[in-house]
Amino acid sequence: MTTAMKRENVLKLAQLALLVAVILVMKLTGISSIPVGPLNMTFTMVPIAIGAMLMGPVAGGVLGMIYGFTSFYDAVSGGSVMTGIFFQISPVHTFILCVGMRILVGVLTGLLFMGLKKIDKTDTVCYFAGGLAAPLLNTILFMGYIVLVFYQTGYVQERLAALGASGPLMFVVLSVGVQGLVEALTGLVIGGIVTKAVARALKM
Repeated sequence: MTTAMKRENVLKLAQLALLVAVILVMKLTGISSIPVGPLNMTFTMVPIAIGAMLMGPVAGGVLGMIYGFTSFYDAVSGGSVMTGIFFQISPVHTFILCVGMRILVGVLTGLLFMGLKKIDKTDTVCYFAGGLAAPLLNTILFMGYIVLVFYQTGYVQERLAALGASGPLMFVVLSVGVQGLVEALTGLVIGGIVTKAVARALKM
């Protein structure tokens, strides 16, 4: 391994450690997940998107896993109403929901960014697309798994009746609501701007 490769690996590890610290600090300070009804509005997709774009899908998966474990902790401790109830129904499926789906978010965001970067002649659009992809994928995968596994449970059926939802799609739309839009816009703007600036500064 050449000296240049060693320096690159050290830089990537430092970046990964920094973003892991950011996720944990966001969790400890309470800004990572803000309760909105039965769900939590999360801004943690931003550092996940940044890591996935700067260091690739593996790093994105690691960051997604870290966030997933904090989410699973909320399910176990009752910090999240919805996942707390799901944990009582099925701890295994709740673990897959909280951790597995977040790993997929990081990996897929990294892969999507890599593909877009190859065809993006502006070398700018891909960063904003990656920033947007993370919160969108999080919503799709998280809510999709709920519909797939927990849709027939009493809790979800009660939510359906309370929301006046006529089916799975309306359940997802009405459950996510404005918070999904806020998460997407945050990822698009902050994720895109920060990652593009860091990549330019590091001449990546």
